[in-house]
Amino acid sequence: MTYADPRGFLYRGDLDPDAALRLTADALKGCDDGELYLQYQASESFGFDDGRLKTADFNTQAGFGLRGLSGETTAFAHANELSEAAIRRAAETMTLLDPAKGARPPAPRRTNARLYTADDPLSAIPFAAKVKLCETIDAAARARDPRVAQVTVGLSGTWSVVEIVRPDGFVATDVRPLVRLNVSIVVEQNGRRENGFFGLGGRYLYDDLMQPATWNRAIDEALRQALVNLESVAAPAREMAVVCGPGWPGVLLHEAVGHGLEGDFNRKGTSAFSGRIGERVAAPGVTVIDDGSIDARRGSLTIDDEGTPTQRNVLIEDGILKGYIQDRLNARLMGVAPTGNGRRESFAHAPMPRMTNTFMLGGQDDPAEILSRVKDGIYARSFGGGQVDITSGKFVFSCTEAYRIENGRLGAPLKGATLIGDGPSVLTRVSAIGNDMALDEGVGICGKGGQSVPAGVGQPTLLVDRMTVGGTAH
Repeated sequence: MTYADPRGFLYRGDLDPDAALRLTADALKGCDDGELYLQYQASESFGFDDGRLKTADFNTQAGFGLRGLSGETTAFAHANELSEAAIRRAAETMTLLDPAKGARPPAPRRTNARLYTADDPLSAIPFAAKVKLCETIDAAARARDPRVAQVTVGLSGTWSVVEIVRPDGFVATDVRPLVRLNVSIVVEQNGRRENGFFGLGGRYLYDDLMQPATWNRAIDEALRQALVNLESVAAPAREMAVVCGPGWPGVLLHEAVGHGLEGDFNRKGTSAFSGRIGERVAAPGVTVIDDGSIDARRGSLTIDDEGTPTQRNVLIEDGILKGYIQDRLNARLMGVAPTGNGRRESFAHAPMPRMTNTFMLGGQDDPAEILSRVKDGIYARSFGGGQVDITSGKFVFSCTEAYRIENGRLGAPLKGATLIGDGPSVLTRVSAIGNDMALDEGVGICGKGGQSVPAGVGQPTLLVDRMTVGGTAH
């Protein structure tokens, strides 16, 4: 459904745009920087399991966050109420800040870009049609193979209207759709059970997910992965060559390298990449980009949560560190420009520098030729969860689909493989970069500082000469 003016969800009761401008200017007059962030969000999720609808949730929330900055100090107050009185109460928190010490930085630049539709995915499709989609996927998945023992379908969507109001009179509005479909399949054979998963989504409407070609591909991929895992053998445990596949395996890059390139960690000197601008931090040919301006991608934003338009940021170019991901606070304190990466989970959270869509550019190598170079190693096609220590860059990642590589050919699928290493070292050991760069399908969720935001990843096929593989076999 298209709304004549989505701002109507923000300005109700006694709060109007003029009052928001007046209250913000008054509350933040003594601050170096800051903003009033208004938000309305509707969200829903459907969980289909054991052949029936198990959960169906719908909720709406609206509120604001008022933030003032003085030097390195932040004052932040929020409420789930959009009213003049609530904003005035929040403004009392700003009086705790010391007076501004320097010139206020300029407002964000304006943009006419629109990276996604403003239509509401939730109201465009009837409830019954969404349930029917889950039922159809469940039935089709079970009919695919007699070994299918369990099917879980998840369908979710959000529609959010945000407005950033600054004390200098700057106002920017963004209307953000987001949808996602997940299919998980458990197969059983001879008493052994394994599972496979596939998900996809982005900043568009449910119509794309409801196309038979789309959801059938989700079923096919989840089932294929589950059947592969039925044949898996124990993973080896030792240092060896690792080939990472294209697309979603870029989540390893996101965790092992991306977080270490965020401005706050580098301003404080706690990242493995702190103070290294202009230095070689990766092998020649490695170019890492963060780009929040790609149409309809899950990690994209027309403007970030401070009003700065997103852009293509080159972080590492041909192995040389070029820059960091910045919000307004850290950019001001580091003497550089914001990069459109100030993000927050909701109005109840203060923004911080966060990734959008982070990926490595493709190279010149043929993926099959890359594989042929490896005499003894593993091929990691898909990953599950991972952890990283920002200061050291050390990470641990579990593979959800991986294979042995023996004499340049794919061998048996592996169970229980984990990759262990540190981001800075891994980047220097990249010896081949495929010409098959791909972005993920649109399911990434990035956690930092207790906040979660949607994010995108991507990469080509990569050969890392050596990495520690954790497993159960020797």
